Amino acid sequence: MTRPLKISALTISSALGRGMAAQRDALQQQRSGLRRCDFDGVELETWIGRVDGLEDEALPDALATYDCRNNRLAHLGLAQDGFRCDVEAAVARYGATRIGVFLGTSTSGVQQTEQAYAQRSDSGALPDSFIYRTTQNTFSVADFTRHSLGLKGPAQVISTACSSSAKVFATAQRHMQAGLCDAAIVGGVDSLCQMTLYGFNSLQLVSSRRCRPADATRDGINIGEAAGFALLEWSDDAHDLRLLGYGESSDAYHMSTPHPEGDGALAAMQQALLRAGLSHSDIDYINLHGTATPANDRSEDRAVHRLFGADTPCSSTKGYTGHTLGAAGIVEIGFAALAIEHGFMPGSLNTETIDPELQAQVILQPRQAQLRTVMSNSFGFGGSNACLIIGRAS
Repeated sequence: MTRPLKISALTISSALGRGMAAQRDALQQQRSGLRRCDFDGVELETWIGRVDGLEDEALPDALATYDCRNNRLAHLGLAQDGFRCDVEAAVARYGATRIGVFLGTSTSGVQQTEQAYAQRSDSGALPDSFIYRTTQNTFSVADFTRHSLGLKGPAQVISTACSSSAKVFATAQRHMQAGLCDAAIVGGVDSLCQMTLYGFNSLQLVSSRRCRPADATRDGINIGEAAGFALLEWSDDAHDLRLLGYGESSDAYHMSTPHPEGDGALAAMQQALLRAGLSHSDIDYINLHGTATPANDRSEDRAVHRLFGADTPCSSTKGYTGHTLGAAGIVEIGFAALAIEHGFMPGSLNTETIDPELQAQVILQPRQAQLRTVMSNSFGFGGSNACLIIGRAS
């Protein structure tokens, strides 16, 4: 059993709005943030989860070299829910060198490169204003966040597709267990760009309608963007909201298709329960990865049913935000935290008729319930799977 970490501070910004209150209100009122695709340069018949105002989000002059959509989204996210103040208090407790930064992303600032290629000179040279290291480079978002918060501890970016910002919780705990830092900022940032929209469309994974997780007529995802951050510290108080356990697996079944029986997903969930010292009957609710593609929902359902049967309520929240890719893990652990703190389980939005082949207990309407432990699943391309369990003892 792993020593628990408390989630001392948490903030999420997505298509539902800025900060945790906006996320909670939308989940409880079943209000989606999805809109018809209006992203610059993209002509696709689909829906997206776009964060309003990023084009006007200005970075501080001292961090101007980091300017790109992804880092603007990070900057916006860090400004919500008093998160900066919580980090400042943590710096006072531990020192700037003892707080790590561990973030997930899938595309980082690739939009900046798309724009640079569109602005090439006649000789093919990219514009002088394009700085790869501080924009598209995967490490850019962690470097930006570290400088933005004045931190000097270890920093790392995980890029394992859709499991990226779930796996950072495990990475942070290992660093803290090894004594490399005393606290950690974890989270993820992923922003919209042409590559992901057209890329997923080329794989025939994008729906022309609002995505419908677990629906009998589901036909693909909607892509969204989001930023989320959490502050992790050691906890000895059962009343704290804590990371109880994590599980990771790499089944490598296929580059873009999950294992048909959900073997990798099952292994990650089993590991998370083992680390938490819990049994399947201790989990009150599961936030599914639930992308609304036929293969993903079927695979995850088989894994969940093999472990939990049809007894544990579960749902997907992708119908609210879209699939935020590398930010999905932190967004959905944020939703799990809201479910515990406010006593409700969100329903699977947009789903009308549950696929009769699916056997888990997928709920379509919000339910009021006192929750102690919640599981959140995040499964990425290539079979990179992660599962987190959060909760409090009382």
